[in-house]
Formats: sequence, structure tokens, C-alpha cells
Amino acid sequence: MKVLVTGGAGFIGSNFIRYLLAHYPEDSVINFDKLTYAGNLDNLLDLTSDHRYQFFQGDICDASAVEKALNDLGPVDAIVNFAAETHVDRSILEAASFVQTDVLGTQVLLEAVKKQRLKRYLHISTDEVYGSIDNGSFTEESTLAPNSPYSASKAGGDLLVRAYFTTYGLPIVITRSSNNYGPYHYPEKIIPFFITNAIENKPLPVYGDGKNVRDWLFVADNCAAVDAVLRRGKLGDVYNIGGENERENIDITKIILKELGKPESLIEYVKDRPGHDRRYSIDCSKVKKLDWEPKIKIEDGLKQTVQWYLKNQSWWKKIKDKQQEFKKFQAAWYGR
Repeated sequence: MKVLVTGGAGFIGSNFIRYLLAHYPEDSVINFDKLTYAGNLDNLLDLTSDHRYQFFQGDICDASAVEKALNDLGPVDAIVNFAAETHVDRSILEAASFVQTDVLGTQVLLEAVKKQRLKRYLHISTDEVYGSIDNGSFTEESTLAPNSPYSASKAGGDLLVRAYFTTYGLPIVITRSSNNYGPYHYPEKIIPFFITNAIENKPLPVYGDGKNVRDWLFVADNCAAVDAVLRRGKLGDVYNIGGENERENIDITKIILKELGKPESLIEYVKDRPGHDRRYSIDCSKVKKLDWEPKIKIEDGLKQTVQWYLKNQSWWKKIKDKQQEFKKFQAAWYGR
């Protein structure tokens, strides 16, 4: 199988490319990435000499670039779309780019699938499209009720994918995963941000009372589930992918500090962000029918992740030091 992976220089996309090439010697991958602030080719440096791996710099909103990649580097069997603006805080500060990439970019890719008659389009989405839930878990049949510009833009993309399946019969599948974490995670999200701040003895800014609950999914587990859906998922269906590791944000924070031997005095409670969902929880029994289940418990996954950031300080320090963009993000965290 030849797969075009959009957003392949990002966190989950780069881990998925590694997964495919490690598990399927006959497969090949085209990494299609715009290289925004979160796209980092350093994530895949060791693959540049692998003849099965090709990189094409392009924007999924640019139909001509998508067509050129498919024509020049194809033929392609499937597209897996990880390309997205993903950070809730950034979406609150600047929503337009989220709508552009997550909705318009999705439509451009769907048109390419229709024109090229590809065998499968796998759309990567998020559990955040369901909104917050106090008790129980969302299923794939639950109503979409997004509460941030980010989750709303992802829901818009999901609905376009559904419409192209119903209207045009496109061979689509959708995954909605819970919060991922692990190696190569851009240090703006809570786990890598807190790990790197703790290493540098900087404050860990916890929103509100810290009791917001997320289901944590180790990125390698997510990659295995995405692959199962790509190869065995039923066309037109949605699959929730959860780690079955629900924890409050404050508990995650304390585990990180303990792993690093740092004091809890580094915790700094800050003003909660607008529209902050209290709890995410999804039922992933459907994807388990594809012979998949999460393997990594949060405590073990955090140990592995902490060790990765300790051993790869040059990777994340280069990111945190190089740009005003990250400083603006930090200011948003602290409410300054």
C-alpha cells in the first residue's frame, strides 16, 4: 500500500509514518506537510535515506499542490489526514486559521479523493467534537456538541467527510481519538509543556482547579488503532479511539513532577480558559472489534515520555528558544 500522510511532520503524523514503515516493509509513504510552526522534519530525520519515504511540502488548502503530489509521487492507494490546527488555546486567540485548515483543507482533500478515485480516505478527528460529559462515555452515535473554535472546526470537517460519503460514495472512515501523548509532542500541549518546564525548574500553570478530566492515549497505541481502521474499518463509519486512562489534569501534573524528582511547589494555578470542557470520555468498544486495544497505561506511558524528553533536550529546546510564537503561547497560559 502507498499512503499519503498529510501533516506527517507533526506529532501523531510522524509517529504514524514510523509505525507504517516499521510494520509493513512493502508499504511506502508520502509525507505531505505545510511545515507550520508545529511541523518539524527533525521528527523524521532518520528516515530520509529510506527509499520507501518521500516528503512533499504543501498546504492541504492548496488543491494544485495536493494534485501535484498525487500525480508526481503516486499512484497512491489511500490518504490519512492528520493535517490540522489543533491547539484549543490558539483557536481561542485566532480561530480563522482553524476553520481554513480543518474545514476547507478537508474539502480540498475530499475533492482529490473523488477525482483520483483513491481506495480510502481516513480522516483523523478528536473526541473533543462531542463536547463535555459529566457521566458515562460518548459513543460514535453521540451528538456533536463542540465548545471551542478548535473542536467546532474539527466537527465541521467530520460533517463534510460524512456528506461526501453519503453524496458521492467516497470510501471514507473517521477516527476520533482521545488526548495523545508521547515522543515528538510539540511542547505547547500540557504534558510536553509541563515536562519541559519542570526540567527547567519553571512553573507549571494549571488551569482553574486542575480537576478537568481527560482520557490519555499513548501515541503508539493510537497509531496501531488508526492502522486497524485504515485496513479493516467499515467504509462510512466512525471509530472512537480511547486510552482508557482517565485522569484529572492535576494528577497528570503531579505524576510528571514525581517522575522528574521535582517539587509540587512548581505548580501554579492560573485563571481557567474560556469554555474549558470539564471531562472527555469515549467508548472505544467498536474499534476493539478490529482486533485492537490500548496497551500502555498512563503511568508507564508517562515514564517513557519523561525519559524521551530528558534524552532529547536539544529537540525541544530548539523549539522553545527559537520563536516569539511560543512566548505568545506561554503568555496566554499565564493570562498576561
